[in-house]
Amino acid sequence: MERRSFYLSHRTGMLARTVFVLLATLLAAALVRAVRGNRPVALLALSLAVLLAAATAAYFWIGAPFRRRERALRLIMEGYAEGKEEQTVLDCALSPAEEQMLQQMRQVLDPAQVFSLNKRQAQYLALQNQINPHFLYNTLESIRSEAMLAQLDSVADMTEALATFFRYTISKVENLVTVEEELQNCETYFRIQQYRFGSRLHLDIQCDPEDREELYQFRLPKLTLQPILENSIIHGTELKIGAGHLTIRLQRTKKRLLISVSDDGVGMDEDTLSKLNGRLGKGGLANSQPKEDEGQGGVALVNVDNRIRLLFGEEYGLYVYSMIGMGTTVEITLPCISNDWDVKNPGVLG
Repeated sequence: MERRSFYLSHRTGMLARTVFVLLATLLAAALVRAVRGNRPVALLALSLAVLLAAATAAYFWIGAPFRRRERALRLIMEGYAEGKEEQTVLDCALSPAEEQMLQQMRQVLDPAQVFSLNKRQAQYLALQNQINPHFLYNTLESIRSEAMLAQLDSVADMTEALATFFRYTISKVENLVTVEEELQNCETYFRIQQYRFGSRLHLDIQCDPEDREELYQFRLPKLTLQPILENSIIHGTELKIGAGHLTIRLQRTKKRLLISVSDDGVGMDEDTLSKLNGRLGKGGLANSQPKEDEGQGGVALVNVDNRIRLLFGEEYGLYVYSMIGMGTTVEITLPCISNDWDVKNPGVLG
């Protein structure tokens, strides 16, 4: 399609240049005859007017419509929604055969059909994978029981925390959860990590006590905070010498919920930070980028950012601040909503 479009564009340009050269040649010939024959200047003016009129007509009747048609087709092929301008251009510029081809292309690229197909596939996989968690929970409960019989309290507690974490992560089917539920899952995850790091790791959750009740009832996508907290531990505090402090801070404006996850770890250099922030905010395009940032936790952050933007719009999402040796802060911007149907794109929730 692109080769054919380029070829037609090239032919259109060649035709326009040929017509212009031909008219310019005729004008030059008329000019020579006028000078040699002492003909009136009015003939020159008329010839020039004819040339300008022909060039203008060729541009507005042939060149400009073709360029608009070409642009509209390119946007549709790249997956952009077809607006009124594109529809008007295509309706006026396509031949019957091209119109039939475009209708077939519209059906293939129809976002509603694509989303419906992906949704059915996701539902099938969810049903298929429901069998595995039951075996996992039963196994963890058996380990916990054996640990208690052997008076291995730490093993029993860790197994219980792990089962709680997996129940929230795997079995909780809601797309949106309350801030309180998400923070509880973070505390469960942190409890598991403490068995590994011991007293080296500290977690502090901060918010204005007067706003606490309201803040905890706002809703956000499930597994928004835990992947970021995990990223802060693995790529921040784990790599530093001495104790590591993690802070989750919640605050709100009139319409926005602001959550920051901070660590006092090793931080990132400016180049790595710039690449990471460059991947955020690009939606699905970010997933097609090379995965050299995996070592800095870029995949987890991009995943969270994509889900937030898909649900709430491009004005929300993640941004990262960091300095070498000082630590990293991930700032999450969300709308203040208490109902699942207040999201910008409720159809995504199923």
